[in-house]
Amino acid sequence: MPLDIPLILDRLTYRYPSLLIDSIVEHEPGHRIAVVKNVTVNEEYFQGHFPGSPLMPGVMMIEALVQVATLLLLDDTKDVPTARVLLRGVDNAKFRKQVVPGDRLFLEVTLNGESDGVYVSHGVAKVDEQTVAEAELRVTLEDSTHIDATAKVHPNAMLGEGTIVDRHAIIGSGVKIGRHCRVGASAVIDGDTEIGDNCEIFPFASVGLIPQDTKYHGEKTRLVVGSGNVFREGVTIHCGTAGGGGVTRIGNDNLLMAYAHVAHDCIVGNKTIFANSGTLAGHVVVEDGATIGAFSAVHQFCRVGREAYIGGYSVVTMDALPYGKTVGSRAMARVYGVNTIGLERRGFPQETIGRLKQAYRHLLQSKLNTSQALDRIDSESHLDGPEVRYLVDFIRSSKRGVNLRRPPKQAEPVGVED
Repeated sequence: MPLDIPLILDRLTYRYPSLLIDSIVEHEPGHRIAVVKNVTVNEEYFQGHFPGSPLMPGVMMIEALVQVATLLLLDDTKDVPTARVLLRGVDNAKFRKQVVPGDRLFLEVTLNGESDGVYVSHGVAKVDEQTVAEAELRVTLEDSTHIDATAKVHPNAMLGEGTIVDRHAIIGSGVKIGRHCRVGASAVIDGDTEIGDNCEIFPFASVGLIPQDTKYHGEKTRLVVGSGNVFREGVTIHCGTAGGGGVTRIGNDNLLMAYAHVAHDCIVGNKTIFANSGTLAGHVVVEDGATIGAFSAVHQFCRVGREAYIGGYSVVTMDALPYGKTVGSRAMARVYGVNTIGLERRGFPQETIGRLKQAYRHLLQSKLNTSQALDRIDSESHLDGPEVRYLVDFIRSSKRGVNLRRPPKQAEPVGVED
């Protein structure tokens, strides 16, 4: 039966005059397909094969059968838009009759099997029910890149297999992108930028451009991004500066929502979440599992600890406690206890959360100063655990100071949904 195949035909990557398929007339998905090619005197190969006595070259009949086999395989890879079919061999090719202008070529391919990634099929070409050519075809499916015709990708850029570059995207000469990534429409990736596998960069994101730092004068610096990251629309991420180590680093499995910004020399861990317009100034460290709320900003050289939650519209000017909820602007920022809901969602055991809550009580609710509270936590054996030890070490190693301001007594509770 007739089949609407504009998307599959487009994925063939053949164009006039190389496309040798006019329509599909029969289709058994994964097994058999039949197409029609109307052979006209306008085919370019007739000009030289042969003047005055035009004949369709045998190699063109084989090419037509390969295109039909390609359609049959691509129809089973709808969810892999970068899949491409490569011819690996032709066996037992036989040509029984001549094909001339005016003939209607019926091309049929049947899939016989697959072994070690090589698909074997039998192709037959007929005119008026008579076989004119046949052959055994050996083809393979491979994952290639797909670059839209309107995108601009520098020849020196390196793209991994399965990566897709959408309309009007721009990729510079020093960019290296891993496997199965997607670069959205009008996104820009430039500079000495390395991006891992399975990352998705949405439209209008700007990744790897020079830092917004007046001390930067064109020196060679880098951006290194891990795997599994999602950068939504309008996200901006800058490369490092010589004065800050020369590298901006982002780990794995992070979600940066629309218009989030990561400035030069920042270090972002794994599985963090930046809500819309969450902003990092230069040299900020955001550790694993932290959440930066919408329209929040973190001052340069600050640290945001593991599994910390920064509430929306906050301005963080001191180090933000691990496992805690910090909400508010500058001097008004307060710590609203342990990020219990967030830790539960991450699978932390209740006994671990309980130890952290007790440690937080010593830090925020006792009459002890910070040093005394840390000593008390160290001295209580029932609080011993990797998370509490990390919390204590985080505070003691702080260079900017840690925000330990408690909320006012009448403050409303703050949760991760706020």
